[in-house]
Amino acid sequence: MLLNQFLLLSAMLFCIGVYGVLARKNGVLVLMSIELILNAVNINLVAFGALTDDVGGEVFALFTIAVAAAEVGIGLAIVLLIYRNRRSIDLSEIDLMKG
Repeated sequence: MLLNQFLLLSAMLFCIGVYGVLARKNGVLVLMSIELILNAVNINLVAFGALTDDVGGEVFALFTIAVAAAEVGIGLAIVLLIYRNRRSIDLSEIDLMKG
């Protein structure tokens, strides 16, 4: 497969993820959209690493996966805290939590 095909797939995933972050109000869907963005970055890293025959792309992709796992853990904890306090995970109500 050509590099262009991987870059096109990555760009589509990135655009879908950005749309999901900007348009969604549900906290879980926003977290899923952020994961799509990070997966698009991983595809780019692996594709360029394979193009240059370098292992650096795969190594950075592994670090990105680790960061994504930490982000999901912390993000889900925040979403559960919001649900416990508000009985809704609608992100437009977060500004009501100001002290």
